[in-house]
Amino acid sequence: MKFSNEVTLYLAGIIALFGIATSTYLAIEIKDQRQQITGLLQERNIFLQQANQKNAELSVASTTIGELRGELTDIKEDLEELADDYKDEKGRNEEFEDQIRDLAGTLGDLDKLAKTDEELLAKYSKVYFLNENYNPTRLKQIDSEYILPGKKDQYFHAEVIDHLEDLLDAAAKDNMDLKIVSAYRSFDEQVDLKGQFTQVYGTGANAFSADQGYSEHQLGTTVDLTTSAVGGAYNSFKDTQEYQWLLTNAYQYGFILSYPEGNSFYIFEPWHWRFVGVDLAEDMHRSGEDFYALDQREINEYLINFFE
Repeated sequence: MKFSNEVTLYLAGIIALFGIATSTYLAIEIKDQRQQITGLLQERNIFLQQANQKNAELSVASTTIGELRGELTDIKEDLEELADDYKDEKGRNEEFEDQIRDLAGTLGDLDKLAKTDEELLAKYSKVYFLNENYNPTRLKQIDSEYILPGKKDQYFHAEVIDHLEDLLDAAAKDNMDLKIVSAYRSFDEQVDLKGQFTQVYGTGANAFSADQGYSEHQLGTTVDLTTSAVGGAYNSFKDTQEYQWLLTNAYQYGFILSYPEGNSFYIFEPWHWRFVGVDLAEDMHRSGEDFYALDQREINEYLINFFE
């Protein structure tokens, strides 16, 4: 098909215009793309800078964390050492406290011993002499219900009279008719008593009556016991159920038989009972030993618990 020159020129003009428009559009589009790329590159560079900065900060932080870990390790080791030191020091303190308690206990025991009359456990019958000036620290009158009718008022050491009353009360509960004939006797009373026995029995009185200063009665911790039926017939007391009851039970209250059968000091005196403390009386009951057969130093070890 052939076009006229005018048409051809028109078409050529349109094509030229289209080409120019296209070129312009492409140029603009390329420019926009370049600007976007440039923007993206700038953002990338900023991101990389920030990333590098963060890496640097992380590196510093990592170094700091490592240092802190090292410091924490050192602190932990120091704390463990301190804990060990504290444990050692605590052990030393506890040991020191134990020593203080032991010392306090020792001082307390010494003070207790200093306040306890050492004469209370001494062996007097023909062994040690108790002078005329000795008196118990304090005496207390024994209730008349415990005294054999017709006998005068009797006294006992005030700090151990409870043990005597407990003994007699326990006997009464078991239907035992125990009565006290004699308890505390002073030096002068023993002089008079020994004189009376000597007038009647002559030198034979030495077999059953102590000289003044050698009588356990002067301590205020000794009693002569009987029953209403036996009365003053002392030798008959050994045949009573009350005597057998004492042999079985008296030690629980701190009392011992001073002169059992076969002793080397006086005749057998089943009526004569002395308070020596519960600990010593119990140990003697278990061992079967007699008071005067024991060494005085061994006896003195019980002095600290005498009143308990």
